[in-house]
Amino acid sequence: MTPSLEFEPSRWLEDAKSRQKMMMEHLEALVSIESPSEDKAAVDRTSRMVAGWFEELGGKIRWHRQKEFGDLLEVRFGAMRGRTKADAGERRKPILLLGHLDTVWPMGTLAKMPFRVAKGKIFGPGVYDMKAGVVMAAHAVAMVRERQALTTPVVVLLNSDEEVGSPVSRAVTEKIARECAAVFVLEPAQGPQGAYKTARKGVGNYSVHVRGVAAHSGVDFEKGHSAVLELARLMEKISRFTDLKAGLTVNPGTICGGTRSNVIAAEARAEVDVRIARMRDAARVERLFRGLRVTDRACTLTIAGGMNRPPMERSRGTVALFQQAKGLARSMGFTLEEASTGGGSDGNFTAALGIPTLDGMGAVGEGAHAMHESIVVSELAKRTALLAAMMAGRRQ
Repeated sequence: MTPSLEFEPSRWLEDAKSRQKMMMEHLEALVSIESPSEDKAAVDRTSRMVAGWFEELGGKIRWHRQKEFGDLLEVRFGAMRGRTKADAGERRKPILLLGHLDTVWPMGTLAKMPFRVAKGKIFGPGVYDMKAGVVMAAHAVAMVRERQALTTPVVVLLNSDEEVGSPVSRAVTEKIARECAAVFVLEPAQGPQGAYKTARKGVGNYSVHVRGVAAHSGVDFEKGHSAVLELARLMEKISRFTDLKAGLTVNPGTICGGTRSNVIAAEARAEVDVRIARMRDAARVERLFRGLRVTDRACTLTIAGGMNRPPMERSRGTVALFQQAKGLARSMGFTLEEASTGGGSDGNFTAALGIPTLDGMGAVGEGAHAMHESIVVSELAKRTALLAAMMAGRRQ
């Protein structure tokens, strides 16, 4: 069936280009409010400004109040067209636009890393990961509503704790996602080519804590049992857990122990990052860590932690979404690629529930969590247009 003029991808691109100046103004305002995960008041200031944008578009706002982290922002939009007598009584499942408003940058970062536009890029803390994606979502919603092209309800969920593992938002994300037919994750696209993400690794963290017996290293050396030495032996064992063919990597990222060079260490600890490509490897990793034993029996070992995010495995439903996006991108004049990544997002949770989840639908750029964090200005309208077209094109 030939699409009507309002659904032609080229028209969405024209609409997005006409909004680019406004998008950049909104992005500057958003980046200029710093929002580190640990600062509830700062994240709340950010979310309330964004809530105002969605409220102006007619969205129904709901707050999920939090004590330690920022409040979670949920916005709902009903379908505006596409109802017939046959489906008037049928409730259509919504699309979930999923993102976060917290960043890794501490308060005061703007003083040395201000919002700026230079050489075709926009720089600033959180601009790439992922405040541009939030702005894109607001403008994509505005575009489909202006054309009355929203045939499926939309839920926007913006979390406040994604950068620290989503400790309070995970349950809310999963509850809302279970209502939805598809999830579009507004995290940045992958690499300079701006690939959409169809797979992500699962993420875990294990704490390895050894207690030994302290003693004077010169006077009572033989009475001591070094926690540092025992931990070093364990690190050798843990390093062998890595299985590159299976996509399983284990990285002892931090290690500490002891008090002074002339004291045999009574305690030592390591924090270990784990990434898995397949859900079935979660049990394998757990078994390996829980099976660790000390060599020096005077020492004791405590293992804490586990897998935090399940892997987002490449599924049939996600591939179908990507193929739809790829076709729309082609109609707009650019090529869209797919990629997998070792990083996690809140999309890991929704994909693990079996809900088709397409990630990386935000900005194209580079430097997440780095001083050169930036997005490419020329890609902003194209990717916003593609997001709008994907929203308008969903049928059930």
